[in-house]
Amino acid sequence: MHNLPNLISLMRLLLVPLTVWLILSNAYVLAFATFLVAGISDGVDGFLARRFDWRTRLGAYLDPLADKALLVSVFVTLGLLKMIPVWLVFIVVSRDALIVGAVVLSRLMDHPVKVRPLALSKVNTVAQITFLVAVLGFSAAGKALAPLVDYGSIPVALLTAMSGAAYLTAWLRHMAEEPHEDREP
Repeated sequence: MHNLPNLISLMRLLLVPLTVWLILSNAYVLAFATFLVAGISDGVDGFLARRFDWRTRLGAYLDPLADKALLVSVFVTLGLLKMIPVWLVFIVVSRDALIVGAVVLSRLMDHPVKVRPLALSKVNTVAQITFLVAVLGFSAAGKALAPLVDYGSIPVALLTAMSGAAYLTAWLRHMAEEPHEDREP
């Protein structure tokens, strides 16, 4: 059973192409439902991993990978369909690319950084998910998106930029430290 959270994360990862396809097919009710299932599964796998101490090294990578794949894919898809502003998609994707690039660069420089979710990052993720749920929900209900997108894009963009800046600041601080000498060259 200790692999159950990993299986749930894997299922969430597999829901990404289905969700994108449903959005591209204008099947917004099903896309909304699929996105909700994926979102709920994120909470369930995290709860199970913590509650029953079913944390695994694979899960530590698989869970955030599934989250990012889902969020970035849906943002990009909605941006390509002009349902949300392209500038917002650019901010969201740039933040995640910045974080991944920093992690890879620190490993290449033999000064790996542990990425721990910041409180601001958690708030940002909730804001992004809420925004996407609202966009998909309004689309599923056939309601006008303009007011929602107009009012929702700015706070999501600000939180995303602030979260990216916080990670960049922490990474720069880490990279300025001397690497630990307990590693062999």
